[in-house]
Amino acid sequence: MCETDKLLKEIEKLRNKMSSVALTQGITSLESIALSQELDRLLNIYEKVKNEKNMTR
Repeated sequence: MCETDKLLKEIEKLRNKMSSVALTQGITSLESIALSQELDRLLNIYEKVKNEKNMTR
């Protein structure tokens, strides 16, 4: 499995967890915010990796 596939799986897993926490604890709960920040971090990494792959083609 390539790096982007692994990142996408982790992103989807985290997105589902964040949605669940937001529904139960509220979107402004500390856990929701922390999960959102981690999701942003992973999405930034994914974009960087994807762009690097496109540059080498």
